[in-house]
Amino acid sequence: MDSYTLSVREIQEPDIIRIVNYWMAASPAYLLSMGADPDKVPSREQFTAMLSEQLSLPYPEKKSYCIIWEADGSAIGHCNVNKINFGESAYMHLHLWDGSTRQQGRGVALVKMALPYFFNNLQLKRLYCEPYALNPAPNKTLAKVGFTLIREYVTTPGAINFEQPVKLWELTQLPV
Repeated sequence: MDSYTLSVREIQEPDIIRIVNYWMAASPAYLLSMGADPDKVPSREQFTAMLSEQLSLPYPEKKSYCIIWEADGSAIGHCNVNKINFGESAYMHLHLWDGSTRQQGRGVALVKMALPYFFNNLQLKRLYCEPYALNPAPNKTLAKVGFTLIREYVTTPGAINFEQPVKLWELTQLPV
């Protein structure tokens, strides 16, 4: 792994365009590789509205909550949760925006740094992640972070996904 200073922080207004651009610039092949259906990806306007709303809501009312990943102070990706049941559980998603920043060993450290935001600010007891079973990167990362594999099954995990095999991972406490 290259020697970068990694950090995480809550999403801010200027991050919205970066996240929206990540989704809008993603090739159909890339979207499919992570289990997303290119025909179901929201429009630029829909993504912008959703992320803007997130900024204005208090934690107990958030439908999604996003943490920005940084290397040397520059945003390189994000980790977000949705399906939030405040005080109970949420589902996490992992995204490195540029292919050149992937598979360099940063994901584990970045996820570990984001976890306290989710557990503390949303008062979670359980955090789930349900990546596409055929996408090895998030599955390897979750295992290294300390998530427990609960089961593998076929479902349509979210509004932008196609029916697919997924692996359901769970974390019930922050890793040491």
